[in-house]
Amino acid sequence: MKLILIGPPGGGKGTQAQRLQRDRGITKLSTGDMLRAEVASGSSLGKQAKTIMDAGQLLPNEIMIELIEERISQSDCEQGFLLDGFPRTVAQAEALDAMLLRKGTKLDCAIEIKVDDALLVERISGRFACAKCGEGYHDKFKQPENGICEVCGSTHFERRADDNEATVKKRLEAFYDQTSPLLPYYKEQGILQELNGTLSIEEIAKQIDSILDLVPTGKSQPATHL
Repeated sequence: MKLILIGPPGGGKGTQAQRLQRDRGITKLSTGDMLRAEVASGSSLGKQAKTIMDAGQLLPNEIMIELIEERISQSDCEQGFLLDGFPRTVAQAEALDAMLLRKGTKLDCAIEIKVDDALLVERISGRFACAKCGEGYHDKFKQPENGICEVCGSTHFERRADDNEATVKKRLEAFYDQTSPLLPYYKEQGILQELNGTLSIEEIAKQIDSILDLVPTGKSQPATHL
């Protein structure tokens, strides 16, 4: 199964991607992780990417596609992969499709997690994490009992400086401007599936499983509204 998750920041994509990797063996691919690994390896591609980043410039789509092409050729992607954070624009989606076509394959599914803006602001502005192990918590939805991390027992927590209402709203504007055009792009291909992202993590997981159980690999499906 080859798929992508589409949704605004705070929509729960990361949580569901980790679950899919654990439960279905679909390797979660983060372009950020791939890029850091390539730079650390000292490869020619990594050196090229580092030069561009050190100059404060964005990496061209060609480099990102090359990174992805190399990564999905590895053995842990034989059962499929889930792209996290890519594509973000239609141009990137087109480049990704062209690369997959060259390899004789294509995306099986694009899942949109739909969440109301007000809930997104509440989710992101209220989250914090254990400073020791990184376990996530929330002011409203998940408080550490007695101020103690349930994973490692630490009592020290931290909050990202950009997890505030003003910054979240700017990130949402960027998402709608750049990434939301992906929805009609994948709908036209017949692989877009939409689900309700305002439900619990468990209910969202059930929706995703129901979608994937009905999507044969290598074939496209009509858009479904849940």
